[in-house]
Amino acid sequence: MIDAEKIWEAMISGEVYEASHPELIKRLRATREKIWEFNNLRPSQEDEQKAILRELFGGCGKWFQVNQPFRCDYGSNIYIGEDFFANFNLTILDEAEVRIGDNVFIGPNVSIYTACHPLDAETRNKIVEWAEPVTIGNSVWIGGSTTILPGVTIGDNVVIGAGSVVTKDIPSDVVAVGNPAKVIKRLD
Repeated sequence: MIDAEKIWEAMISGEVYEASHPELIKRLRATREKIWEFNNLRPSQEDEQKAILRELFGGCGKWFQVNQPFRCDYGSNIYIGEDFFANFNLTILDEAEVRIGDNVFIGPNVSIYTACHPLDAETRNKIVEWAEPVTIGNSVWIGGSTTILPGVTIGDNVVIGAGSVVTKDIPSDVVAVGNPAKVIKRLD
């Protein structure tokens, strides 16, 4: 069996790894305990909520707001900038790094995925996967019910329309909408 640090390094570096490795399951459970605690705090317990997320995230700016409920896999691979706001039901599957810039606003029911699975059923049934990072620039607004797929980079000053599925990189200074999301307007 591969040791704990090697399986973690394989996962975050984009190599194929055994997703059911006991060390990963242990870390997932520990994160779920913290997320359960976060999601079950009273809305007025903002300081306690922020303390949990500061402990959980790989890094974060001074001011941020994440509305309950929130879900993630590990948390430690999530980096958020200054003045970050996420509405209800944000889900981040952070097997690879998710880096989010300053002044980012995320609508309700948004999902950000880094985990990738084999197309071949026989290989997929072996519970192997790999991960690709997601990067979101500064001054981005992501509309509600948007899904951002693995490996995507979204530039600065971007608006992603509600209900979009972002499958490919989005350049800076644009509005993108649809499934798959396509640029419909430049913001010059």
